[in-house]
Formats: sequence, structure tokens, C-alpha cells
Amino acid sequence: MDYARTSAARRAASTKIVVAGGFGVGKTTLVGSVSEIVPLRTEALVTNESEGVDDLSAVPGKASTTVAMDFGRLTLDKDLVLYLFGTPGQRRFWFMWDDLCVGAIGAIVLVDTARLDDSFSPLDYFESKGLPFIVAVNAFDGSEQYPLEDVARALALPPHVPIMRIDARNRDSAKQALIRVTEYALQQLTQNVAVEVH
Repeated sequence: MDYARTSAARRAASTKIVVAGGFGVGKTTLVGSVSEIVPLRTEALVTNESEGVDDLSAVPGKASTTVAMDFGRLTLDKDLVLYLFGTPGQRRFWFMWDDLCVGAIGAIVLVDTARLDDSFSPLDYFESKGLPFIVAVNAFDGSEQYPLEDVARALALPPHVPIMRIDARNRDSAKQALIRVTEYALQQLTQNVAVEVH
């Protein structure tokens, strides 16, 4: 038995991050772009059965949808492994969110500035759960790039919630969002512990 390797494995910490947002905002793309393993995807074809149930007008070319979750893994450092869980974006699958968030330290809420209205429910969800989250404005081809301060104001974000611009298709860009939410979640945890001690 390799005791050095076993000991190192024991020292490695793992944590869970949830990637959430509206339908077609890039959650599956983000998990797939950063995962060091082949991501697990639970996708189904978008069929005529979704007419009148799902609004596909903003994403007319979308042929599939996540019905349970996306799962991926990313090693940030030799002693920190992130497990990524992408939520389904369609409201009829939101009952999965509670289970996916169990044990998570934080969440990334992906936002499309062309469909800001789709962002309010995910933001309200994480605020009500008390789960630390950041907002990541996903860069879509041809979309207008608004100043982040304007987006934060439009979303009525509290001043302490981090907001950043990313491209979910780009590994390095998506990785920065994961680093930021991990840092923010640890910062919030440290502040909460300090308050409890005093």
C-alpha cells in the first residue's frame, strides 16, 4: 500500500458548487468547459410536448434541455477538489434544486442580459436559502455588453454579492467564476463563525 498517496488523498478537501440560472443560459456549457472528467449530463430532446409549457422564443436553436442535473469535477489545487452540479433551468424541473443544493458551499447564478427577468427567481431562491452566491454575466455572441454596475442595479443585487463577466465556453473564464465563488463562500463562512464566537 502506498501510504504517502493515501495520506495525501486524506488531506485533500472537496467541496460542492451549484451552477444555476434560467433556461438556456449556459449552465451545461460551463460545467462541460471546466470539468476534468467527462461530465455527466441528464439531457432530453426538446419536443413538441414542451409547447405551451416552456418558452423557447429566446433560445430557438436549443435542441436539448437538462432534466435533472449536470455533474463535473475540477481540481483547483492539489488539496482542493470542486464538484460541480448544474441545475435544470426549466421551471417544471426546479423541484430538483433543493436536493442539488444539499451540502453546497456556494452557487454561481448565470445571467443572460437579454433575458434578465429569468434571473430573479434563481437569485431569490439562493437568498432565501442563505447560500452564498455570485452572479456571472455570460457573454453571448452578439449580445450587448452592459456595465456590470448597471446589471447589478437592474437585478437589485445587494452590494456584497460579487458580479463578474464570463464566457461559459472558455475554460479559463469559467474557472475564474469557480475560484471567485469558492473565495466568497469561504469569506462568508469565516464572517459567520466570527459573529457566532462574539
